Amino acid sequence: MMQAEYKLSLPPLTEASADTIAADRMRAAQAGFGFVPNMYGVMANSPGLLDTYVHGYTRFRELSGFTPTEQEVVLLAVSRENGCTYCVAAHSFIADKMSGVPEAVTNAIRDGQPIPDARLAALHDFTRIMVVKRGLPDTADVNAFLGAGYSERQILEIVLAIAVKTLSNYANHLFHTPVDAIFAGRTWAD
Repeated sequence: MMQAEYKLSLPPLTEASADTIAADRMRAAQAGFGFVPNMYGVMANSPGLLDTYVHGYTRFRELSGFTPTEQEVVLLAVSRENGCTYCVAAHSFIADKMSGVPEAVTNAIRDGQPIPDARLAALHDFTRIMVVKRGLPDTADVNAFLGAGYSERQILEIVLAIAVKTLSNYANHLFHTPVDAIFAGRTWAD
């Protein structure tokens, strides 16, 4: 499990104890998911953090030009590279139950194994490179991504996904956020 040595002592908030902005995001999560993820409760301690996360995540989902499967590949690649046990579990569940990602693809990402789909493998590899190289891919990296049929604009969409997942991954590291029961079947350890 990758968690910060120091654990923040701020308590998880509820809709009733959160400020207006965070409470609105929690209410929307309850309406959309049927529950408020543990991650939202801890991120609500910084309303700007939760609001920015939700806004960026929504924009990535709606505007990236990636299919739901491709979106999960990107979000899982970032979360795994950052070692976020919470987000890998959550996105594995979403991949399985909502986005229609073949389980072999999700499991390959989780396990650090080759992805059995060349286009998705190129997407995963480029996303990982962007995280590892801190947004400084070399020409060969970009050409491999573009050669798989992706666009330069989608490089920017990966930047958005990295930013969004960094917000949640780092918050979860600092809070040692427990995986929600609904995601527990896809618990992951780095």
